[in-house]
Amino acid sequence: MSKADRPDQPNAASRFSEEKATYAVRGADTPDFDTGIAAIRNVLKTLPLKPGVYRMHDARGDVLYVGKARALKNRVGNYVQIDRLPNRLRRMVALTRSMTIVTTNSEAEALLLEAQLIKRYRPAYNVLLRDDKSFPFILLRADHKFPRIQKHRGARRHKGQYYGPFASAGSVNQTLNALQKLFLLRSCTDSFFNNRDRPCLLYQIKRCSAPCVGRIDDASYDGLVADAKSFLDGKSSNVQAKLAKEMEAAAEVLDFERAAMVRDRLRALTFIQGSQAINAEGVGDADIFALAHRNGVMGIQAFFIRGGQNWGHRSFFPAHVAEMSEDEVFTSFLAQFYEDVPPAKSIFLDRQLTEADLLAQALSERAERKIEISMPQRGDRVRLVKQATRNAEEALDRKLAESTTQGKLLQEVADLFELPEPPRRIEVYDNSHIQGTNALGAMIVAGAEGFIKGQYRKFNIKNPDTAPGDDFAMMREVMARRFGRLMAEEGEQERDENWPDLVLIDGGKGQMSAVMQIVRELGVEDVAFIGVSKGPDRHAGRETFHFPDGREFTLPVNAPVMFYLQRLRDEAHRFAIGAHRAKRSKAITVSPLDEVPGIGPSRKKALLMHFGTARAVRNASLEDLQKAPGVSAAVAQTVYDYFHSNG
Repeated sequence: MSKADRPDQPNAASRFSEEKATYAVRGADTPDFDTGIAAIRNVLKTLPLKPGVYRMHDARGDVLYVGKARALKNRVGNYVQIDRLPNRLRRMVALTRSMTIVTTNSEAEALLLEAQLIKRYRPAYNVLLRDDKSFPFILLRADHKFPRIQKHRGARRHKGQYYGPFASAGSVNQTLNALQKLFLLRSCTDSFFNNRDRPCLLYQIKRCSAPCVGRIDDASYDGLVADAKSFLDGKSSNVQAKLAKEMEAAAEVLDFERAAMVRDRLRALTFIQGSQAINAEGVGDADIFALAHRNGVMGIQAFFIRGGQNWGHRSFFPAHVAEMSEDEVFTSFLAQFYEDVPPAKSIFLDRQLTEADLLAQALSERAERKIEISMPQRGDRVRLVKQATRNAEEALDRKLAESTTQGKLLQEVADLFELPEPPRRIEVYDNSHIQGTNALGAMIVAGAEGFIKGQYRKFNIKNPDTAPGDDFAMMREVMARRFGRLMAEEGEQERDENWPDLVLIDGGKGQMSAVMQIVRELGVEDVAFIGVSKGPDRHAGRETFHFPDGREFTLPVNAPVMFYLQRLRDEAHRFAIGAHRAKRSKAITVSPLDEVPGIGPSRKKALLMHFGTARAVRNASLEDLQKAPGVSAAVAQTVYDYFHSNG
């Protein structure tokens, strides 16, 4: 964490009382500056002058803030000087009730731990990297005689070479398809490979050399693998020259079929080279970042260059950046970004960062190789940074335009459903089942930034009194569990970001009646509930909206707010259907043997291998069960008793 600005704040006491009133109205934990400062002073007594990481907690134990320090005692001591803190940190101090301290061996180690804890706890007062989903890589496996090339996400558990990151699944898929045409490496699983007796379709369309059925020998396939590694390492000109010689040699001996195949591979290579929107030849491996800032919103553009090839770019819009400097936001963003992504050898920025050297040291220690962070001053690298800067500004313009449009839509929603202000959090509920089986409810969440997928929830219908296919009873159970938990956790007088301002129910009068019965019993107030039912013939665009008091209305089919509400409803339906299908697929794999006490995976497998099906095991006699390999007399008796005692 960079040093916070500490401007003098006259009349601080009057502002403190105003902030207390504001928090009381909002219903959050009421700030108490004296209590917050006392909690920090109590920790200060035992803090060393050593590097480390500190976490500030509120009254419920939730993490408010994670920070790092070169000297913990000095850094934490700054928080008791209230009149020098910006408003954001004063609010945080007022809510602080306890702290957790972790000392580290160095400030660089503290920086890495800080980023890790921020990503884990997502505190309200830290800069947050919103788009923290994993990046795709290309993996060239090395655990098989004929290495496989594939797309990969997540932990690196497989033996082989990883190439990336790519900015998106689209960019890695495009490159992977071209690589298959260029190097003819297999992409199938080992089980598929081992059970082939003739080439698959990929061989027919010239995307695989069919090593599974011996259409290429070991040495030739190894040559293709070596070429692929050379290309992915940035030596595409060597591969291009080699293919050109192969094509000429084939043509000279009148092997036109071979020459045509090599020509197609050359075309694939040319496609990859031509798809590079950025000319980064000679740069090697580099990550390029630029930041744009306007109207309180910050956008960061990232370009990924590997082997002089552009592997895509992505825009990021960090959260919680109000009252924070660009330097602090940029540094925190980079630390969190590289928590999961391996850094390139060179990281080019559009500015000098105060803690660039510290960040480079931390990343070098993690990567176990030297990482350089710099602001280029001349040559092609400056051109690349300028291009990233231009893209960052354009992406920020688009973001601001979208936010304006979204803000207008939310205001229309507020006017439409008689809300006092635009909703911060909208929850949409839907049910899914097939004739009552594998029933579940689904909740999706949307806000000013769009869908908040990390807060989607599914509710397995558990109440034995719920009749199969009873949508009203299912909705009652979902509402009881959702709002019952909120009331238990937050209390009747408290409302935080987990409370919705608007709840949309997929259904008409019946569903609304079921929902309102439960929420009134729970004492839920100040939340708007609206039912959304399909129109005649279930045509989209003719939806009817139902108020709890029985009022109904429809909207013009071409109204922008109508399209927005349809997107919300369709997203809830998509999520509910997907969750239902996953549950149904899992249920298909469930075996009656899973419920037999004392039967683990190995005995279950032995029984199924011997009898063929779970039904055959159920119908087997005690003597037959005792004959199964690996099944003792006691286990056989247990299985026999279970099935026969349960009918």
